Amino acid sequence: MDTSRLLRTTGTVIAAAGLLLSGCTSGGLGEPRASASAAAPGTVPAALRPYYEQKLSWRECGVPGFQCSTMKAPLDYADPGTPGSAQAIDLAVARRVATGPGKRLGSLVVNPGGPGGSGIGYLQAYAGIGYPAAVRAQYDMVSFDPRGVDRSTPVECLTDPAMDKYTQVDQTPDDKAEQALLVAAFKEFAAGCETHSRRILPHVSTVDAARDMDMLRAVLGDKKLTYVGASYGTFLGATYANLFPGRVGRLVLDGAMDPSRSALEMNRDQTEGFETAFRSFAKDCVKQPACPLGQGSPDAVAQRLAEFFRKVDGRPLPTGDAARPLGESLATTGVIAALYDESAWPQLREALTAALGGDGSGLLALADSYYEREPDGKYANLMFANAAVNCLDQPPAFAGPAAVEAALPSFEKASPVFGAGLAWASLNCAYWPVQATGTAGRLTAKGAAPIVVVGTTRDPATPYKWAQGLADQLDSGTLLTYDGDGHTAYGRGSDCVDTAINRYLLDGTPPPPAKRC
Repeated sequence: MDTSRLLRTTGTVIAAAGLLLSGCTSGGLGEPRASASAAAPGTVPAALRPYYEQKLSWRECGVPGFQCSTMKAPLDYADPGTPGSAQAIDLAVARRVATGPGKRLGSLVVNPGGPGGSGIGYLQAYAGIGYPAAVRAQYDMVSFDPRGVDRSTPVECLTDPAMDKYTQVDQTPDDKAEQALLVAAFKEFAAGCETHSRRILPHVSTVDAARDMDMLRAVLGDKKLTYVGASYGTFLGATYANLFPGRVGRLVLDGAMDPSRSALEMNRDQTEGFETAFRSFAKDCVKQPACPLGQGSPDAVAQRLAEFFRKVDGRPLPTGDAARPLGESLATTGVIAALYDESAWPQLREALTAALGGDGSGLLALADSYYEREPDGKYANLMFANAAVNCLDQPPAFAGPAAVEAALPSFEKASPVFGAGLAWASLNCAYWPVQATGTAGRLTAKGAAPIVVVGTTRDPATPYKWAQGLADQLDSGTLLTYDGDGHTAYGRGSDCVDTAINRYLLDGTPPPPAKRC
């Protein structure tokens, strides 16, 4: 369940799990309000100067070659207090110092998306060692866990056993009784978040995170922000650019979101994106010696997958874990997880082959990766932070079950296989305990330096038209297109994409307009 609108990069999907947008969008707040844009270029409000002037104390941490620190930030920017007061929260920061040779260009801040993805985990597992050597040689690679995420004053909601139950709730209700069970699950989730995280829930918006990122830029000693944001990280980056256009250095927004799309539109767009990705998988699958979903057209393959989902909805499969049989919700999540990266297609074929033979363990493993559930049963706080940010950034997609039912035909048209489940998953923010503070709106970042927006034509989680939309909105946006599969493009095997982005990061030259790889 909650398999819509989690947006994190493929570096954290199959390698650590999937990217999900969870029910309310992560998106859009239009032009900055006065309170959000008070820190005009070259100035810092007096109340925030103690935060901007703090010094980070670095220490070795966990992974060799990486250093960690803690940055203080105001819980509430309207009443910031001081870094040493009870009004401050802790934000975890990590870096890997530039390896050389060559001139050091400053800090490159990276974000893997989510919302809710751990920037520090992403840096240590991938970006800090997997980004091109020339980039790592000249930049300190830096990331942080945004407020509410993992090591940074995390949002907490449910116990691990309760999360196990939550992920199994049927999200394609067949009658009013099943609708009531789904609504009860969403309400229980929201109530758990309010009980355990009441203090921070009103203060985890993307605007708050963008303001934190400007503070991080300052304490790192950089006059302007150099940044690579993936998936939801593109919305964080675009929000930053809109708030602080004069502080924009070199920004890469890969797997872009369109902040002008409403929660309803975004969820429906993403539903269509997963349908597009599944059809790419289906076309590849029927070329293999033994496609578990048979042969024929993508329509025929999709129909067989839908039949499989209906079957496990009525009779879940054993998985080796008696408390977690594979029902429709976990099976759907497992399939969606593998659609983020075409390199996971062989794993998906194997999991489907086993499932059609009566063993649901392979699809359960994919679903666990998506939810960031460890083998010992412990969950990361990804899903908690994801909902907290999404539900604050925009009003809910639906007010109640009746609204979902009215929208079902459009979702099922977007995807006959995934449409119903993703429509119902979009209901969760309807019961959120904190009112949304953001709205959908265009982000122009007028006056910013050139910003590179990257879109993949068959991206499941951030459809290509979102990248087109964002590049069009940004006054200085330039679109780099990757004609391919999977979620995001940089560092995923395209020399054309990597060369264009590396050149931009290293010498500031953006790709030519409408460049296509």
